[in-house]
Amino acid sequence: MRAMASTAVSNKWLGRFLNGIERVGNRLPEPLILFMLMAALVPVASAIAAWAGWTQIHPATGETLTPVNLLEAEGIRRMLTEAVKVFAAFPPLGIVLVAMLGIGLAERSGFIAACMKSFTAIAPRRLIAPALVFAGILSSIAADAGYVVLIPMGAVLFASVGRHPVAGLCAGFAGVSGGFSANLVITSLDPLLAGFTDAAAKLYDPAYEVKPTANYYFMFVSTFLITLAGWWVTERVVEPRLGPWRGGGAETVEEQSPVERRALRAALAAGFLVVLGCLFLVVPGNAILRDPDPAAADPLKPFYDALIPLLCLVFAAAGLAYGWVIRNVRSGADLARMLGDTMAGMGSYIVLAFFAAQFVAWFQWSNLGLMIAVSGADLLRTAGIGSLPLLFAVILLTATVNLFIGSASAKWGLMAFVLVPMMMSLGYTPELAQAAYRVGDSCTNVITPLLPYFPVILAFARRYVPDMQIGTLISNMLPYSIAFSISWSLLLAAWFLLGLPLGPGAELLLPVEK
Repeated sequence: MRAMASTAVSNKWLGRFLNGIERVGNRLPEPLILFMLMAALVPVASAIAAWAGWTQIHPATGETLTPVNLLEAEGIRRMLTEAVKVFAAFPPLGIVLVAMLGIGLAERSGFIAACMKSFTAIAPRRLIAPALVFAGILSSIAADAGYVVLIPMGAVLFASVGRHPVAGLCAGFAGVSGGFSANLVITSLDPLLAGFTDAAAKLYDPAYEVKPTANYYFMFVSTFLITLAGWWVTERVVEPRLGPWRGGGAETVEEQSPVERRALRAALAAGFLVVLGCLFLVVPGNAILRDPDPAAADPLKPFYDALIPLLCLVFAAAGLAYGWVIRNVRSGADLARMLGDTMAGMGSYIVLAFFAAQFVAWFQWSNLGLMIAVSGADLLRTAGIGSLPLLFAVILLTATVNLFIGSASAKWGLMAFVLVPMMMSLGYTPELAQAAYRVGDSCTNVITPLLPYFPVILAFARRYVPDMQIGTLISNMLPYSIAFSISWSLLLAAWFLLGLPLGPGAELLLPVEK
């Protein structure tokens, strides 16, 4: 594949570095073949680790961890008998397909293109990139919806104003995934992480309590920092590398006709009515999508679990209304054709998801990821370094482990029981340990092919650049990862030096006993 780099940066060290990353990455096999090979290597690696007698001690339970040899009879039996179950339970698969039913209908009816036309008529071209990164960061309120809604819409938005759609996709991906831990409000991630932090803190001090707002102040400010960093990277690094967009086509901006304006108003009204219906299911105290248990830690969990189907309904209603007025959808046959075409376009992703699901499951069953994380945490505990180097080391360790274990809660559920007591023994609060973890956990999301949604992003990019390879996508996302890592780490260092609270009542240092 031709290197996607412009002469504007080709002679600079960053341009040369990214071009090198791209060339190396593009020598990797196709994503499908890559996941097949990685899945095949996991059983071999598990057998070698088991034969070598590698062991670790689980920091929470004290039990001895050993690699699970997947080449033994029980392992082979499990890989074969649970293959279908693993594929069906692969989290991104259902989310992507259900969301794409509604989004695909809205796209093929013309509704999304009409929204983009209206947006570009009023939005300053200069502010599209920061707005997209900012919206991506806030999308974590809706769990994983940003991956399948905002990122592809970012590509369409950039193309609609004549900018490279892959740059819009990268900016959206950076906000959604790279800025996942930041937000202006408390999201479902906050109580989830705080629960592990609290349990780990009680190993050192049974009376200590960690609240869901433990990092709120820091994450609130981080939202604006990541937005600025993502904006700078998009316009100064990624877009120059991609060069001018010459694709044209459906995304070219044209003035809306009167019937298109009527259709857009009808679509927005239909979507608004569905949103009102969703609010009726959530807002009242006894609403259907609220937990009936008044003591539930997260009373809105049923709503979060239903969010993807609800988004599908909103987009579908808007798409149907637009298509009816514009006369693109006039019969059940039209509806069936649009939905069928949408799913047909997802065929390559479905095939890839099968092998990605097997790899993720086998890696988890083998215990290798868990043991790698424990080894890194143990090394950090025995390093004996100062305050700021310790914070940077926690961030680096987390960012590295994140390349192998994608789930934020799974990693922290393991690492918290090492890092939190260790940092408390040195006089640092659990809230500080959690903040450092959250920085590292977000920064490398965008460059690991093991992120469950990475194949989805690559599939979206191939709509515009059919021969896009993993190396090209990673080389364009790496500047975001570097910029986020440096700026976010420096923000945490400045926060520490200034002695600012991380959240309400969440200090940086434990009180000194008199």
